[in-house]
Amino acid sequence: MILKCIRTVALAALALVSVNVSGQDLLARQAPIDRKLKAVDSLALIRQIKAEKSVYPAYSLYPNWSNERVHAYGNTVNVPDSFRIDLTGFCMPTTHTQITSKCGPRWRRMHNGLDIKVYIGDTIRAAFDGRVRMVKYERRGYGKYVVIRHDNGLETIYGHLSKQIVKEDEYVKAGDPIGLGGNTGRSTGSHLHFETRFLGEVINPEFLFDFPKQDIVADNYLFVRGANRYDYQRKRLDVALKEAKAESVSSKDKATSQKQAGNSIRYHKIRKGDTLGRISRIYHVPIDRLCKMNGIKRNTVLRIGQVLRCS
Repeated sequence: MILKCIRTVALAALALVSVNVSGQDLLARQAPIDRKLKAVDSLALIRQIKAEKSVYPAYSLYPNWSNERVHAYGNTVNVPDSFRIDLTGFCMPTTHTQITSKCGPRWRRMHNGLDIKVYIGDTIRAAFDGRVRMVKYERRGYGKYVVIRHDNGLETIYGHLSKQIVKEDEYVKAGDPIGLGGNTGRSTGSHLHFETRFLGEVINPEFLFDFPKQDIVADNYLFVRGANRYDYQRKRLDVALKEAKAESVSSKDKATSQKQAGNSIRYHKIRKGDTLGRISRIYHVPIDRLCKMNGIKRNTVLRIGQVLRCS
């Protein structure tokens, strides 16, 4: 009876050890699988991020993609102090050149774009490559309008159209037709209302596009927060940039001349009232070094007309 009990206990202990060992083996076999799954998940996430970047232009700049409102950002976006916008690969939105209303205050309210004279039915084209964010109608404002977010970070708005010929989330190339000129919404005659914005901040389209010449103003535009709407702001900015550049060049030249001067031998002719301390301050040379270069001591009497080496 005792032997039977001992045998039963031994078998039970052996079974527990076997279960523990097999469990450890299972965990060991499972670990590489878990690592593989994590790697797969990471790759899937990277693919998803890349896909979103390709789907939504300027993905890294904008906080969201909304089809609800033109001015959808407010304080939700961090506008940089400056950003250089690439304007190459453009297409003029219309071949018409007459500007009927400029960007700025108008009729006791702010006019945030340019009005260009077009006729009902004229083709309106995308200014740059991008994706259509909005195709909407606003009776007391833009009328029938299209908003496109571009790969360079700009958003363009085309208002008062008679017809929209693109759909929301559709990708368009620069020069693709997006609508027809019209007189819808708050409008007193057929024209294109054209806006350019960066992260919701208005940029005067005349700083980017030269409609009379049917060309861009430059290959790129330096966006500076708070200085993109009025001519006087840009003029002040241009002056400040030129002054900063001139000051930088001047400082560089000064540093170079000082360096050159520092590398050359300089002498000082003793005048009335000169002391070793005064000469030391003028040439930024320690008194002990002055003494060593000229073979004199601190208490040596300086004679008027005497020449000392200072570097």
